[in-house]
Order: sequence, then structure tokens, then C-alpha cells
Amino acid sequence: MRRAKKDRSDVVEPTKPRLLAILGPGLVTGAADDDPSGIATYSQAGAQFGFQLGWTLLLTYPLMVVIQAISARIGRTTGLGIAGNVRRHYPRLLLHSLVAALTFANICNIGADLGAMAEASRLLVPIVPGWAFLGAFAVICAGGQIFMHHQRYVAVLKWLTLSLFAYFAVLCVVHVHWDQFLLGLIWPRPGLGKGFWLMVCAILGTTISPYLFFWQAAQEVEDTKTEPAREPLRRRPAQGAQALARIRLDTLIGMGISNLVALAIMATAAATLHGTRHTELDSAAQAAEALRPLAGSFAFALFALGIVGTGLLSVPVLAGSAAYALGEARRWPVGLSRQPKQAKAFYAAIAIATLAGAIANVLKVSPIKALVWSAVVNALAATPIMVLLMRIATNSSIMGKFTISWRSRLIGWSATAVMAVASFGFLLSLI
Repeated sequence: MRRAKKDRSDVVEPTKPRLLAILGPGLVTGAADDDPSGIATYSQAGAQFGFQLGWTLLLTYPLMVVIQAISARIGRTTGLGIAGNVRRHYPRLLLHSLVAALTFANICNIGADLGAMAEASRLLVPIVPGWAFLGAFAVICAGGQIFMHHQRYVAVLKWLTLSLFAYFAVLCVVHVHWDQFLLGLIWPRPGLGKGFWLMVCAILGTTISPYLFFWQAAQEVEDTKTEPAREPLRRRPAQGAQALARIRLDTLIGMGISNLVALAIMATAAATLHGTRHTELDSAAQAAEALRPLAGSFAFALFALGIVGTGLLSVPVLAGSAAYALGEARRWPVGLSRQPKQAKAFYAAIAIATLAGAIANVLKVSPIKALVWSAVVNALAATPIMVLLMRIATNSSIMGKFTISWRSRLIGWSATAVMAVASFGFLLSLI
């Protein structure tokens, strides 16, 4: 695939009139945040604690907006993803440890998501064996990235974000005690038990996840390759105001939709499952299946379809972010805008990560526990990665004049501190 030659006379990023054209990496990243891992975590939180943990999603919104905007800003400014910047400016041991941790966590998450998608599909179409769904989803997720044109594939990802609205529809058909919902949203009631900190850590880990940092930064880099008028801001500073305004709007909307969907899932589970025998879920599909006698077949079907739709969006993001990080660390040609023959190792990494996740499903581990614990692992890994992001974003030798503002520094370091406290609280509860 031949890239369009850049028009060097255009130094200002053009304004696109349509909102859908402006929305891109932030929208897809936010939607991918509500993957089957997130759905399982929010369902478990609602089933176990009712409306008590709604405040966590109100708290995380500004934190994830700033962290994701910083990730996007790094990619747009430098023309390199996060791993590329770490390779250029930090010790190799740090780089390899970072990439190894991210790749391992992503493969575990891919496996859990594929398993959840297969389980949900089995409930909808029980005559088809689970392994067939598992294999089909793995092929679709990897094949779309490898064989579809980048811009067409990005369009498909944008349309897949519509699957999130299934959870708003589910919320409309269940009975919610809105006074309790609002109280849980604004009145934190921290507990001291292991279960409470495990769930808080899992929610933070599934809303502020390392793979999302890498993906959004990489997609901003892709835009500088595929959009003729866009360049890394270090080369074309005049594009800065419009580029950063676009990133802010994209990220605000993307993360906003992500957290509203998360609230809808948590509220649905709290309204239907809390106080019943379904407070401890044994599988991802059971969260959907438990809704059938309590909220009806329509709610059950929408919930299950949402798991499949969000999985089709999130698994490619998980595999892609691992491939970007690994490729930049190894100095491979990377990018979904390249043809497979131009980036063989990069596309092989996507295929292998997806295949490894599918194979991981043969392990006899409770899918819902794998999903929640993968979120906890993400939370523990996120803190050191967020420290690194903040150091890059405030380093003028890397970012030039586009270092982040004092407000972004304050919120970014606050987000890092919140993640560290939640992780420490969970580890302390194990003692």
C-alpha cells in the first residue's frame, strides 16, 4: 500500500466539520476500555456491592481523560509510540521489562476476552460448540487487522463502538433505585476488607489500563503517516493548537462514553443481582444469563451481544498495542497502515498474541476470576508506567514546547497516586 505524499506546504492541521471524522483514537480507546474484562468487573462490582462503588467511575473519569490525552500527546508530538520514546531516552532494561509486562498482561486479557465472547455466544446459539466460536473470533480479530486497509479497519472499529449502547438499552428495561444509585455515585463508603480493595483495584485497573496508553499513542502516530497534512508536532509546531484541541475533544468524549457505559453495567447488575444468590459469578456468561429470569430475555440477549461486540473491538486493541510496543522496542517496521509484507514481524506479533490468548482458554480457570484478576494485574502494572508517562510528558528535550500544562501535571500525578494507593491497599489486604 503506497502512502499519499505529504503536502509540506500545509503546516496547520485542517479542521474537519463532522464530529465522527474528528473522533478517532480517543473514541475507539474509550470503547475498547469496556471490553469483556471491564463488563465482568463492573457486573461483579454491582452484584457484590450494589450501588456502593459508583463513585469509583466518577473519580476515574478526569484521571483517565488526562492520562489518555497525555499518551496521545506524546505520540502526536514525537511521531513515536510510548515504547519508541522509552527506547530512545531510557535504559534498555526498563524498556524490555515494560514491554514484557505489557505483552504478558495483554495475552492474558485476550484469552479472557475471547473466552467470554465464546461463552456469551454459546448462550445465544447453544447448538454451536464453544471452541468453534473461540476459533472464529480469534480469526476475525487477527484477520481484520492483518488484511483490511487501515482506514477501512478504523471505520469498522468506530462502528463497533455502537455495541456499547446495548447496555443503555438493558438499563432501560430494569428497575433501578435511582436514589441509591445517586448516593453511591457521590458518597464513598470505603471498606477495609480484601474483597473491597480487590474490587476497587480491579475497577481502576480496567478503566486506566496500560494497553490503552500504548494504543492511543500509536494511533496518533498512525495518523501522522496516513493523513497527508498531519506531521509530528516537533516538526510542525504550527499544527499544535488544532491538533491538541482535537485530541482533547476526542478523549473527553471517548472516555465519557466509556464511563457512562460502565455505570450502566454496574447499575444493571446492582439492580438485578445484588442481594440474590448471583453475587458470586462463576463465568462471564453467567452475568448475562442471570438477567434472564430477573429482567427478561430481551435484557439477557442485549447483555450477551454487548459482550461479543465489545470483544470484537477490544481484542484487536489488546493485540495491536502489544505488537506496537514489541515492534518499537525491537526496531521493527510497525503500523497498521503498512501492508503485511512491509511489516511481517509486527503482523506476526498480532497473530501470535491472539492465538496465544485463544490457547490459554484450555486452562481450567474460572473465566470471571481471570477477567477480574487481569484487571488487578493491570492496576498493579499501571502505576510504574504512569510514572514513566509523566516523566516523558514533562521532559522538554523529548516534547519540545509541547510539554503538558501544570493542570495536566497535577491531575496526571494525582491519577498515578490514586492508582498507587489502590494497589497498595489491595496488597495490604492480603497480609
